[in-house]
Amino acid sequence: MPQWDFKINGYVVAQFPNAPLLVALAAAIVGLFFDEGTTADDAARSVFYVGLTIWAYEEATRGVNGFRKALGIAGLLFVVVRVAQAFG
Repeated sequence: MPQWDFKINGYVVAQFPNAPLLVALAAAIVGLFFDEGTTADDAARSVFYVGLTIWAYEEATRGVNGFRKALGIAGLLFVVVRVAQAFG
């Protein structure tokens, strides 16, 4: 896998996406090709949320710095809010 980091003052703020984030991004793109509410759209959305949750959890627990950990926590909050809205 390619290795690159974008750093600001020594803090890694971006790097090549890991597998869960790549899966989430791919699912988001696939979901764009289907009408909202279809089975295929629901499946793509589910895969997106699972991938994003795994990525966010990994960042929140194993992030290389405070910024990356905060990014993971924000990702987890995003998923919780969106899922709550879907069932609310």
